[in-house]
Amino acid sequence: MNAIVVRYWAAAKAAAGTDSDTLEVEGPITMSEVVRRAVALHPGTRLPDVLATCSALLGDSPVGTRDPDGIEVPPGSQVEFLPPFAGG
Repeated sequence: MNAIVVRYWAAAKAAAGTDSDTLEVEGPITMSEVVRRAVALHPGTRLPDVLATCSALLGDSPVGTRDPDGIEVPPGSQVEFLPPFAGG
């Protein structure tokens, strides 16, 4: 099975109602598509708004401010969404 695992933390986990989703893919997809598909799995939730404020990791690498349409996410990857955290 070719899949991408999407992990949610803190407010993203609360909005999604789960700590992770598995997206079946036939090949690489863009980070924008990962977000679109994750949101589609949780209709009627706050997840789109929460993900808009999140930092994302592709594997161990921060996505940062790169264009999500230009970030290729290959099968077997893990994407993590981390909302802003308070404190230190």
